[in-house]
Amino acid sequence: MTSRPTASIYGLNGKQTGQIALPMVFSAPVRPDIIQTVHTNLRKNRRQPYAVSSRAGHITAASSWGTGRAVARVPRVHGGGTQRSGQAAIGNMCRGGHMYAPTKSWRRWQRKTNTNVKRYAVASALAVSAVPALVLSRGHKIENVPEVPLVIEEAVESISNSSNALNILKAVGAFDDVSRVAASRKIRRGKGKLRNRRYIVKKGPIIICNKDYGISRAFRNLAGVEVVNVHSLSLLKLAPGGHLGRFIIWTKPAIEAIHRLWSTLAIPSMAKKAYIIPRSAMANSDLKRLINSDEVQSTLRPPKNTISGKHMIIKNPLQNKSAFLKLNPYVTSKKIKKKDSKIRDSKTSRHFYKKLLVDSEYQTSGCDGFRSWLGLHS
Repeated sequence: MTSRPTASIYGLNGKQTGQIALPMVFSAPVRPDIIQTVHTNLRKNRRQPYAVSSRAGHITAASSWGTGRAVARVPRVHGGGTQRSGQAAIGNMCRGGHMYAPTKSWRRWQRKTNTNVKRYAVASALAVSAVPALVLSRGHKIENVPEVPLVIEEAVESISNSSNALNILKAVGAFDDVSRVAASRKIRRGKGKLRNRRYIVKKGPIIICNKDYGISRAFRNLAGVEVVNVHSLSLLKLAPGGHLGRFIIWTKPAIEAIHRLWSTLAIPSMAKKAYIIPRSAMANSDLKRLINSDEVQSTLRPPKNTISGKHMIIKNPLQNKSAFLKLNPYVTSKKIKKKDSKIRDSKTSRHFYKKLLVDSEYQTSGCDGFRSWLGLHS
């Protein structure tokens, strides 16, 4: 996605210390549809099975009253003297009855996803994280960040104090996003607050490191900040909720490890066998600009203003004489009347009729009617 060949490396004090080449994975095509599909399938793999009791709605001695009592034949509760007696039970339309199609714990909860598709989604999520406009559109506060993607030197992996981690984020301009996350903490609506998920909070920056020498301990107390290893990148962390464009802070060893984990056009991947990073079919997606460019228009032929060929009009042979003669050229001397539309006998027809009379002998007694029909009277 990005066309930047290098990125700057910043120290713990926020000053630039060097340059590093960006991996080719940052040039992968952006596919929000693949990211959303893979994220949905991966989220389903962490669901906890649930089901209603197999005896729900059946813990009663209700039985039907049968016919003849002007009530429905649904089972009814026994007894008397209470409001419950005589009430319908067991059926799914009854109060306290079973549900229709009760949920079962053996439902197909998990979903399988192809490895190649998951890699495509991760590569696309990493490519989006290098575009400042898309990171801003997700809601992250990166106005004071000097550069995206943000790369910090290797020493950040060895810090283990939260105060030092906070000072580093302030030095590189990423503390604004942490403050946004801290201010977004609120109580969840509904019964979820009673089920060990009382508060909801937005997602902040994610820090990708190569080795954990205490960095996870340093950042774990900061709201919305997550630390992951570069060797175990998950789409659930890179695109929470299936929304691409998360603010990622890289360490220098993590960027160097990305070169080895993901392939390039010249060097294959060491960890992903026979895998090639997907590339866009078009380097420039502005197709209208390409077509209207001077280079393309100069090689195109001028448009044709004249219509080539004559439009063929289909005529009705029953109403058009020339069309009828094309279909039956042997009836060249026939004349079509306008009133009754009957075709008269032509010279060819008369010749055929005379020859028929000469060649045939209708002399038997059974041919009297046929001879009169032909006009042969004895």
